[in-house]
Amino acid sequence: MTNTDEPILLESRDARGVVTLTLNRPAAFNALSVALIDALHAACERLALDAELRAVVIAANGRAFCAGHDLREMQTPPSQPAYQALFDRCGAMMLALHRLPVPVIARVHGLATAAGCQLVALCDLAVAADSASFATSGINVGLFCATPSVTLSRNLPRKKAFELLVTGDFIDARTALAQGLVNRVVPDPALDDEVEALVASIVAKPRIALEMGKALFYRQLETGLEAALHDAARTMACNMADATAQEGVQAFIEKRAPSWRP
Repeated sequence: MTNTDEPILLESRDARGVVTLTLNRPAAFNALSVALIDALHAACERLALDAELRAVVIAANGRAFCAGHDLREMQTPPSQPAYQALFDRCGAMMLALHRLPVPVIARVHGLATAAGCQLVALCDLAVAADSASFATSGINVGLFCATPSVTLSRNLPRKKAFELLVTGDFIDARTALAQGLVNRVVPDPALDDEVEALVASIVAKPRIALEMGKALFYRQLETGLEAALHDAARTMACNMADATAQEGVQAFIEKRAPSWRP
């Protein structure tokens, strides 16, 4: 039985500065209620200012990762202004998550549908269990998943993304891997170990290089080739001038391990 006194978003932090945010509405398949959206947004706004943060993992309790928006809550009362406010609110949360300066990893098990699938697509990286399945199933109730389409179309080949959006069909974890929605798929019992392996690889690298790199990676995707190349050159020059990269290069030349603060 679910303890109703528990927070709907759990937060834990390890000694390395890795924060795990766990969706905790298991009885509702972790549907994104207004309260959960607000809790995620507040956590992201706070973590964005944390100089010791190294990575963020988005996880979930229960049988599902996230079943999208809470449709029951959305019907009380139904009105276009209320819907607009809700989707704007969710979009602001998603942007806050996207703008975190460190890599964000989705730890996915069970179903991830509609806005839950959007959440996976929005994370920088995703590790899925064999049990995971994905769909933008709003179309099955007459609602095209417009907001999920933005992140989905930036992860999957165009025709594959559109097929998911207009059919509402589920894809399994292996298909999601093949199409680029997730990075790794493992048996369910190995999910935490695989997430940890990815986290460990990330936190072994200097944060400043990751922060510069993440910002540039997404920024250049939205620009033309010439502007992207100029932006990338500026980013590399700033990164190279930093003491962390200077130490890394010198260590390479001297054939020793770099001595830096990750």
